[in-house]
Amino acid sequence: MARAFNFSPGPAALPETVLEQARRELLEWRGERASVIEISHRGKAFMAIAEAAERDLRELMAIPANYRVLFLQGGATQHFAQIPMNIARGRKADYVLTGAWGEKAAKEAKSLAEVRIAASSAADGYFGIPPRDGWDLDPEAAYVHVTPNETIGGVEFHDTPDVGDVPLVADMSSNILSRPIDVSRYGIIYAGAQKNIGPSGLVIVIIRDDLLERIPKDLPAIFSYAAHAKEGSMLNTPNTFAWYLAGLVFQWLKAEGGVAAMAARNAAKAALLYDYIDASGWYTNPVERASRSRMNVPFRLADAALDDVFVKEAEAAGLMALKGHRSVGGMRASIYNAMPIAGVEALVAFMRDFAARHG
Repeated sequence: MARAFNFSPGPAALPETVLEQARRELLEWRGERASVIEISHRGKAFMAIAEAAERDLRELMAIPANYRVLFLQGGATQHFAQIPMNIARGRKADYVLTGAWGEKAAKEAKSLAEVRIAASSAADGYFGIPPRDGWDLDPEAAYVHVTPNETIGGVEFHDTPDVGDVPLVADMSSNILSRPIDVSRYGIIYAGAQKNIGPSGLVIVIIRDDLLERIPKDLPAIFSYAAHAKEGSMLNTPNTFAWYLAGLVFQWLKAEGGVAAMAARNAAKAALLYDYIDASGWYTNPVERASRSRMNVPFRLADAALDDVFVKEAEAAGLMALKGHRSVGGMRASIYNAMPIAGVEALVAFMRDFAARHG
């Protein structure tokens, strides 16, 4: 079997060592005489998996003790609605839009809160981040929502914006664990697992304790973060396999040197690809340099008529899932934590050869 370098934006590549371990353990997990998929989520064996996963994530992200870590379902999209439902029902909520996923989050919130667009780079094609001094923030807002990395457009915040005393809520689906952050600067961090954490079907929610106290008591328990926190994310049957795999990824991250090591590796991968694109004279990246994502690198060919040829030849060369999102076209290379530097080197070599043959 020949595995390709997988540049998919999600579900994305997982570390091969994690997949190999999961394969070894799939039929019978550590003396349980059953697969990890089959054991009870309330049994001692799975509870040990769950506790280790949370402990490792807390260590990796230096999550303070006054934050709860929830392993939930629904993907980030469900939480576009669940967050205002929990902490902003009938109140104002500020949204800073830097791409399509921020737009979707704001749209879903509108039936639950008074959504204010505090800043947006839509008029500029979502090729950058609105300057912080131009944000129209309401000090009475329930929260300020940002999307630190826009998967489709390849725009990323490289720092944590100061929003005063209003809780900062961040959809970190596509850049969580890619570099160190100060969790204490956020009220809520949420992330779909299928990019840097594990398989799809799991979402991590990191929420500050005081925000749990805001949650309406009449909210159905299944939608209440407080109810899930009280039950240790076991209010209903969780996605046990995704939780288990996430735990393996956290162990892999620790063995690789943690989030700081990932940050250095990701910076090197991104620099290699962006430097070639900028110097090529044949490929272009539309995002302003200060806002370029280290996780998702969109690029365009000099001749868009060659897009399908590029994708086909890349796949034949062992480079898969490079076609850009249908809303923006072109190409996109997603280079999350699990993408090795060798994959980016192979991509640059292919791009150079393709340009030489078709340029």
